[in-house]
Amino acid sequence: MGGRQVVEEPRLEIRRPSSPWWRRRDFLVVFLPLLAAVLTGVTLLAAAGKVLLPFERITTLEAKMASKRDFFEDPEVQRLLLKHRIRVHITSSGSREVAIRDITSYDFVFPSGQPAGDLIVAERQAKGRDPKVFRPFVSPIVLPTYRAYAETLEDAGIATAQSGSGPGRPLYYVLDMEKFLKAIAQKRRWNEIGIRDHGISNANRIVVQSSDVCDSNSAGTYLGLVAFTWHGGADEVPDTDEEADGRGRAIKPLMDQGLPGTDVFRTYISPEGDRIAPVVVAYEHQYLNYQAQYQAESGKLDTDRVLLYPSAQFVTQPQFIALNEEGDRLGELITHDPELRQRAMELGFRILDPAGEVAGDQLTTFLEERNIPVPSMADDNTRSSMPRLRYLERMISIVGGCPAVDIPDVEPPAAKPPSAGKAAGVPE
Repeated sequence: MGGRQVVEEPRLEIRRPSSPWWRRRDFLVVFLPLLAAVLTGVTLLAAAGKVLLPFERITTLEAKMASKRDFFEDPEVQRLLLKHRIRVHITSSGSREVAIRDITSYDFVFPSGQPAGDLIVAERQAKGRDPKVFRPFVSPIVLPTYRAYAETLEDAGIATAQSGSGPGRPLYYVLDMEKFLKAIAQKRRWNEIGIRDHGISNANRIVVQSSDVCDSNSAGTYLGLVAFTWHGGADEVPDTDEEADGRGRAIKPLMDQGLPGTDVFRTYISPEGDRIAPVVVAYEHQYLNYQAQYQAESGKLDTDRVLLYPSAQFVTQPQFIALNEEGDRLGELITHDPELRQRAMELGFRILDPAGEVAGDQLTTFLEERNIPVPSMADDNTRSSMPRLRYLERMISIVGGCPAVDIPDVEPPAAKPPSAGKAAGVPE
């Protein structure tokens, strides 16, 4: 008898329906925070009236300038300009190059000195164009050096420390330009005037190093200052080709640049700067901005790097020259926009008001809040205007060995030079 066959009942398995991909846990863990961030950003942009800003056209302006690129290369300035849908592309060039080369492909130029600016304006006016000129800020020429060198000059009676310009170790000194140039003319060496008393041995001759005088406004301004002082400090500038040529030949031995074609301020703040360039030509804003950054990063001042203020100061007036409507718009912004003016001051520039005066005590307050001593100058400092560009160019050609450029004797437009007012008492 055969056994019975057992038949198993079929098993039924009930499966839950699978969740859509957008409801799966691993997706939600990643997606929801991103969605929240996007919604928050859109809400903030909408509240500020800038929800469409990422989709608006950015205008890139072409510019040509030298040291004033420090302003436009600052990340905060770039951020502020993007709020106005503006980006600036810079072609670096010395102010002399800006003045004597073709600038038709640019939206604006920003020569660091008035002679170059006057020439550009005059040439465009002769062609029936009237470019708009803005003067948003100024920065005096200074001679950065190191404490041992400044104290050596002080011991030799060539420099004087400014009282109250540092906590026991002054940051600022007034340099007697006449005595200083005599020491250079006599080929005095640092060891001869006592540098070893301050822990350094330097058998090199005393020399001021600058960027290439054939390109740089700061070097050209220093040349004018040397010529003015060496001529006896008379309140006059050369007004003939012969006078300019004579002064150029007279000061050529005093203008051993040392580091032509380089950014001497970057060399100065480098670790090996005191061995390469003990005294350099720069703008005040470069030094003040350096100290502000150093203070922010380290909580203290760099008391080893100090400033020499020449006893004679020249009026150096940077000019923003707009060459079209877009350049005009940017000039208005950097001159009048409160945020851009504030940032220029934070970068060490002395901002000007509409009357051409240094605007109040903003820079003084800014420095004091960061425990940075405020530089001051005596009220009786000698001041003079730079020579017209034709005569300055002839002196530059002789001193720097540049190819001579025939520049017409342009009568500069009447303009009131900026006054330092109360802002840190810095000379014009």
